[in-house]
Amino acid sequence: MNELRRKATVSGIGQSEIGRRLMRNPLDLTLDACVAAIEDAGLRREEIDGLSTYPGAMGPGGFSGAGISDVHDALRLPLRWFNGGPEHPGQLGSVIEACMAVACGLANHVLCFRSVWEATYQGKGKRAGLGLGGGESSGGGYRASGMMEYTLPFRAYSAVNWIALFAQRHFHEYGTTREQLAWIALNARRNAGKNPSAIYRDPMTLDDYLSARMISTPLCLFDCDVPADGATAFIVSRPERAADLRREPLFVESVGCALKGRPSWDQFDDLSTMATRDAGPALWEGTELGPGDVDVAELYDGFSFITLSWLESLGFCGKGEGGAFIEGGERIALDGSLPLNTHGGQLSAGRLHGYGFLHEACLQLWGEGGERQVPGDPQVAVAAAGGGPLAGCLLLTKG
Repeated sequence: MNELRRKATVSGIGQSEIGRRLMRNPLDLTLDACVAAIEDAGLRREEIDGLSTYPGAMGPGGFSGAGISDVHDALRLPLRWFNGGPEHPGQLGSVIEACMAVACGLANHVLCFRSVWEATYQGKGKRAGLGLGGGESSGGGYRASGMMEYTLPFRAYSAVNWIALFAQRHFHEYGTTREQLAWIALNARRNAGKNPSAIYRDPMTLDDYLSARMISTPLCLFDCDVPADGATAFIVSRPERAADLRREPLFVESVGCALKGRPSWDQFDDLSTMATRDAGPALWEGTELGPGDVDVAELYDGFSFITLSWLESLGFCGKGEGGAFIEGGERIALDGSLPLNTHGGQLSAGRLHGYGFLHEACLQLWGEGGERQVPGDPQVAVAAAGGGPLAGCLLLTKG
């Protein structure tokens, strides 16, 4: 299926200040990123006629910094199309939908944005579990609903518990070890040391990783992403409208957002993998390129095992071979055969929830990675986000 192939481009990117507990208004962070993206593309605000975001406006928790109406009103945008909500194929689903909008002629330039302020919201307290199944508070306390009715009695409070079950199954079936999985975190920290915007930049050793406290077996502290405050934005443009803009446009070669298994964290048909299993192969259905053509891979690491699942699902290694593929870290290093999470991922650079990976993919293709720039003028990059029952990915090419 080639209906979307090269019918959308990324023409500009923007990012706000990134940090721990910035204590800034989340809408301010969002607008910083949005204005930066518009200026980066060389556009005027009145030329932005589309708007897309994930997850849209949400209540307390810091998971969302702004919704469609907030940004629409603040920037006074003359919209022809807009989209926002939590039910997307992974956090990059809002960008995929923007690509479809420009390909169909519903908009010329779509501003996509995602902001978080979880670190500030948590304040001085400990990090809380992010319950996705819903519930309500009453005089008698919290009452769970949806999937949380079934997970809470077993003390499976949050996504770390659910992803840990996938990881344990993979360990059991394929002999994957913690010493192998560690290289997702070690590689991320190594790259974050070259990223001035990263939250954690101090060197980390294998001994540091293995001695860290366990969070949910087999995932330790360094397998979990870092809450942060920040916002990221992109301009997705029709190719004919991007040709004369300031930047060389990056073409969206293909997208993958299939989900053939159950939309469930704990009832998927193969618990050694997740929705990445379906989204990954779908990416290659829309292009003549293959895994061997990819120069840079920016793969979601909300928890380290998700990255390993993406590596297998996208065909960079065989099913069950992810542990051996990353072991030692040579293949996934900046000068390796598949440079991975070159900015430090969410494990060290900070949790920007999917959008950070696409931002880094664009920087690498434009040759603006600074000290962490992948050598050899990369031409093809993949950005992927999501885990559990959510997954979406994009393949970007230069020229």
